[in-house]
Amino acid sequence: MRGIGSAARAQQSLRFFRTAPGEYGAGDRFLGLTVPQVRELCRQYADLPLSQVRDLLRSRWHEARLLALLLLVQGFEKGDAKQRARIATLYLANLAWVNNWDLVDSSAHLILGPHLARGERGLLDKLARSPDLWRRRIAMIATFHYIRQNDFPDALRIARALLRDEHDLIHKAAGWMLREIGKRDEATLRTFLDRHAARMPRTMLRYAIERLPQGSRSRYLKLRTYRLPKS
Repeated sequence: MRGIGSAARAQQSLRFFRTAPGEYGAGDRFLGLTVPQVRELCRQYADLPLSQVRDLLRSRWHEARLLALLLLVQGFEKGDAKQRARIATLYLANLAWVNNWDLVDSSAHLILGPHLARGERGLLDKLARSPDLWRRRIAMIATFHYIRQNDFPDALRIARALLRDEHDLIHKAAGWMLREIGKRDEATLRTFLDRHAARMPRTMLRYAIERLPQGSRSRYLKLRTYRLPKS
């Protein structure tokens, strides 16, 4: 990874992923790889033992963590029940390293979502209550697995739980999942918006209504009265 990285791209990534002090990605470090390069490494090292994948996931380098997560997703999709359980356990034990939006979005709905599909989905509610930004985003994005199967209650419940969240990255995640629900069942989305649009964060609402007709978008935006609480 060091050999194919680009110093110029690494510098760009520092800005793109908001790594300055006080920003959401503060302290993250980059080798300067593109996502296609990381995916090619994933194909090359598909048989890497889980112990080494875990070491990659705990790396200080962002692209190494992305590679680890792509390897876990690949192993989960191809593995039997025991392998899936091992991968899900590893994933949950190392959530501290799933710590940027691309890392969450590359893995939560492909590992945690299906892992909980026949189990106790209450873990999603616990994650949604976490003080950690990334665990809250994991909870929301994990529900994409169910949305794709036209199973909406978990996504709607987590979105409700995050209505008062103060972080823009949570607003975007919840709005995105609501929009995905609307693609499949517009009536369900409209029911949610009729009840909650007036207090939804503006970004969440804009993402959710993106595919609705202009008239509907305007109506829901006019309903919105939400304001972030003063710090």
